[in-house]
Amino acid sequence: MKHTISALLLSPGLLLGATAAFADSSPATPPGSVPATGIPEDSRAWMEDMNNADALAWAKAETDRSTAVLQADPRYPALLAEATAIAESKDRVPGVSFRGEAIYNFWQDADHVQGLWRTTTLASFRTEKPDWQIVLDVDALAKAEGVKWVFKGTDCDEETRRHCVVHLSNGGEDAVTLREFDMKTRAFVPGGFTLPRGKQSVAWADTDTLLVAREWGPDTMSASGYPLVVKALKRGQPLDQARLVFKGDPTDMSVGAETLRDTQGHQATIIVRNLSFFQSETYLLVGGQPQRLDLPQKSQIHGIHDGQLIVEVKEDWSAGGTTVAQGSVVALDLAAITADPRHAHPVVVYAPTSREGLTGLDFTRHHVLISLTDNVKGRVYVADRDADGGWRRALLQLPDNSNLTVTGTDRDHDRAFVTVAGFLDPLTLSLVDTNTGAVEKLKSTPAQFDASKAVVEQREAVSSDGTRVPYFIVRPRDVPFDGSTPTLLYAYGGFEVPMLPRYLGATGKLWLARGGAYVLANIRGGGEFGPAWHDAGLKTKRQVIYDDFVAVARDLMATKLTSTRRLGIEGGSNGGLLMGVQFTQHPELWRAVVIQVPLLDMLRFPVIGAGASWMGEYGDPAVPEERAFLAGISPYHNLKAGVTYPEPLFVTSAKDDRVNPGHARKMAAKMKEMGLPYLYYENTEGGHAASANLKETARRQALEFTYLLRKLKD
Repeated sequence: MKHTISALLLSPGLLLGATAAFADSSPATPPGSVPATGIPEDSRAWMEDMNNADALAWAKAETDRSTAVLQADPRYPALLAEATAIAESKDRVPGVSFRGEAIYNFWQDADHVQGLWRTTTLASFRTEKPDWQIVLDVDALAKAEGVKWVFKGTDCDEETRRHCVVHLSNGGEDAVTLREFDMKTRAFVPGGFTLPRGKQSVAWADTDTLLVAREWGPDTMSASGYPLVVKALKRGQPLDQARLVFKGDPTDMSVGAETLRDTQGHQATIIVRNLSFFQSETYLLVGGQPQRLDLPQKSQIHGIHDGQLIVEVKEDWSAGGTTVAQGSVVALDLAAITADPRHAHPVVVYAPTSREGLTGLDFTRHHVLISLTDNVKGRVYVADRDADGGWRRALLQLPDNSNLTVTGTDRDHDRAFVTVAGFLDPLTLSLVDTNTGAVEKLKSTPAQFDASKAVVEQREAVSSDGTRVPYFIVRPRDVPFDGSTPTLLYAYGGFEVPMLPRYLGATGKLWLARGGAYVLANIRGGGEFGPAWHDAGLKTKRQVIYDDFVAVARDLMATKLTSTRRLGIEGGSNGGLLMGVQFTQHPELWRAVVIQVPLLDMLRFPVIGAGASWMGEYGDPAVPEERAFLAGISPYHNLKAGVTYPEPLFVTSAKDDRVNPGHARKMAAKMKEMGLPYLYYENTEGGHAASANLKETARRQALEFTYLLRKLKD
């Protein structure tokens, strides 16, 4: 379970009262009086402090008021019971990964709320009731230490395969405490590596050395709240004696280190200097010194295979006499690039078509697995090098019209765990032999709702500029096309994150089974069709993302599946911003709006939480053209008196140190001052997922679907 700073930077999904003395209903900075930074003052800025006592009291009062309304609905108890049964079901397919001859899983259920890190053999896992051995009981640890620990993954030493650094979060926040763990004794290492709480990442340089990116003192963290300094920390060495390896500039977003190995014994340690969310410089440690590699700024090294660095290239690139198209995967000879870091000679492994988007790269002993979508349908290819150093690939024969995910690979053998799921098809876990292509079905989740009366369709809407935008509809087979079907429309639209089919599970039970339809829109900004689909909506071009979403909604109404009276929308994180924009730009189109862990103040976002890291996506308020655009879309600044808005449901978390709950707090407070109706739910834990365990997830789902049924079905 590799855990890096880059993994903290985004997430698709889910994922009384203030008085007039605290805030007014208009922007605090008058038009024409903009500070040089482009960041306006705001009388509600006190709500951006996650731990401000008044803000927490305000959020609790609003949450108590809103949950009282929703929990009083006679449908809520049944919804909660159904959501809890699904979330805590012991028949769920475990997510597993290989580590040597063993496989590992992190598991939560009603008896293990915080969770168990556990292991078994592949032979045992093949049986109906595997013999799981406990590696770490997080519930017991939390009880013993009086801290509600949330397990956030591990970084393991791949040289000896004995020691791992365990990431533990207090309540689900991104900041973690790191502790060295012995896989043989299944205990924390006495006197081992221990790093206090912070936003940080580590990589094993060798068995006794960690490369650590964290806060080291003044000027070592970026404006985004991420590390700018990597140091080498020896076993038993205090933090203040760690040796400097690399330091980024104050304007950078973050830096981090990673050690890569293949099964042939090749090893490379790289430093990634993130200039922005999408642009980076990559350095190879040669003789302990960082040497910058000749790579485009929009690229990412995924690993080493057969002595080759495998790189995803996200912009057109010419090097070494080879022209590489945006979205391709290339190989660089490690020995050659180590000898001459400034002159790369890429060999193309994979080049996409216009309707493909790369979703993953994984490695077995002799193969590279290339996961992609073809018109938003999953494909997995097995690639390897031929005798001449070129690359060949073959398509694995897996179910069509599904979401295919490589969840774990065996670097000692040629095998991989692959999951298959569709909107109506429960998740199935298979073991794939990458030499023969043989697929062995291992586990399958029992059906969590009756899908026999439902149907899935893929359609396209035409956006404002003529672009065709695909979307999926999941609906009861016999719905009347008279505009009466309660419909939930979901999208994300950002950070090159694709929205792919998934088994609906709780949504199927709580929504489809009650006559609702579910729609997933593949709007621009995501990665469904590679980097170009994302780049089309960057910064001041972002309005096309919002137009795509509206085009899908209007198409749903034109075909009479639904109507404005029966149409609700939902999105989280960047999708929460999408919901806020739709709420303010087109309040007449929606009856219900679920706004989860959102960005909403798009003029102050760079100084709220980790917001500065997202200027590569949204733009910079200090740039006049970009500020003007952001002011035009910012939901917080575009609420208007005299407009009839739907009553939204805000969902956030007091522990969200990524997208600060201040966004939702301020928007709701402003609506209250304007006399506008809203519901508000702020979980006291959960981080950016808005729930830290399965019980909290089920409660949030029950509240959301109670709200949707009240608005769209009643």
